[in-house]
Amino acid sequence: MIPAQAWADARLLWNYHRMHQTPRPCSVAVGLGSHDLGVADVAAELYHQGMAPVIVFTGATSPTTRARMPRGEAVHYRERALQLGVPDSAVLLEPRATNTGENIEFSKAVLAEAGVKVSSVLLVSKPYEERRSYAMMRKLWADVDVLCASTLMGLEEYADSIGDARMVIDMIVGALQRVLVFPGWGLAIEQPVPGPVVAAYERLCAEGFESRLLPADVVARSGA
Repeated sequence: MIPAQAWADARLLWNYHRMHQTPRPCSVAVGLGSHDLGVADVAAELYHQGMAPVIVFTGATSPTTRARMPRGEAVHYRERALQLGVPDSAVLLEPRATNTGENIEFSKAVLAEAGVKVSSVLLVSKPYEERRSYAMMRKLWADVDVLCASTLMGLEEYADSIGDARMVIDMIVGALQRVLVFPGWGLAIEQPVPGPVVAAYERLCAEGFESRLLPADVVARSGA
């Protein structure tokens, strides 16, 4: 059982992570690989709405996705998008990236190779990865406009859809740590984090929601 206070704290982080941006037409949609096929669903919906003429799905596998997506995250995303009516000609595949920095860098290379001119990106991710992914895009691909998109669910509904509430909260906590740490590593822009959000994060860490945290020695060595 997850305590009521932990749910309340997770909700605070969830709402902070979401950028609450309204999609508009962009040069390309980039679907960031993960265990959540909902990313592909959102990317396909945005394509059908005319928000992006091209989709790049990016991602290899990770310990979280290896069993769920044995052919690789980008491959499974592409298959889902095709099932949802996106034409194969509108999908580019980037199957090597194993982290968000590589998602960004490798997607840039795939688009350049395909001759796609990019001035704006619809960045499609899990809901609780919007803010961190946005911050990394602004640092690593600073010459394009970025808009974030994800499935429109509340925390409890999303956790039910994934089927593992503790894992979702662990990931929400891990994403907040990276928002705090990555600017000092040169991987993301700095963003203000409200005091109540930091306090909720610290309570969740103390409650043991820490499986997705970076190792303490790595953070210590970074000086963050």
